[in-house]
Amino acid sequence: MYVCICHGVTDTTIETAVDGGATTMQLLSKELKVGSQCGQCCSCVKKVLNGKLMQIAEAQPAVA
Repeated sequence: MYVCICHGVTDTTIETAVDGGATTMQLLSKELKVGSQCGQCCSCVKKVLNGKLMQIAEAQPAVA
């Protein structure tokens, strides 16, 4: 699904960027330009970002 219409960024593109190390909104904005034009995508980008970070955290083994 398209998240940022201004720059043609999809949720999959955001998740791939997070897998590549873009773990903050600032890094996503720098890499993908999301939120840099009209700003309407920011809340959705943050939801995708947080969802992906939670998925990564849940996949990590528990530290004793």
